Amino acid sequence: MSDNDRNDDNPDQPAADEAPVLDLASRLTQDHHQSLKLWLRMLSCTVKIENEIRGRLRATFGITLPRFDLMAQLERYPEGLRMGELSKRMMVTGGNITGITDQLEQEKLVVRVPDPKDGRAYSVKLTASGRRAFAEMAVVHEGWIAELLQDMPGADKGRLIDLLSQMKQHLYSADRSADRNADEK
Repeated sequence: MSDNDRNDDNPDQPAADEAPVLDLASRLTQDHHQSLKLWLRMLSCTVKIENEIRGRLRATFGITLPRFDLMAQLERYPEGLRMGELSKRMMVTGGNITGITDQLEQEKLVVRVPDPKDGRAYSVKLTASGRRAFAEMAVVHEGWIAELLQDMPGADKGRLIDLLSQMKQHLYSADRSADRNADEK
């Protein structure tokens, strides 16, 4: 489809020969705030990619996306991470981390070890077989992401990365300001 086939006022409006895409952004109208439109557009793209990756991980490796994500965190920290740190990094509850860790530990992909800084706590580390399994999955995963985004020109990806980096910095700066204001009260 050419750019001329789209309605410039509503980029989600399909050309006459295409079915509409029904996702989170499909409920938007011109009356919605631009920030809401942006947020729902980003969320729609994220959910679409995440669902595709989730299905491919399960079909190819028999693993869930949360288990893959936990292994990805541990791969970056060979000395291991405490459960609370994993929970914070993955933005899920400690109970979820415990359940995922239990499953991976049963498969001998991770191991719990006493935390050297605090004998009462445990860190979770990838085992040698966990490192090998993750390395194989990570290469395939990266290929899937490249495939899913292959139609976007590199310059557009670069601009989008820059813009989203600015947004992330702004959001984290706003969080820090709110925390400082709360501490002053």
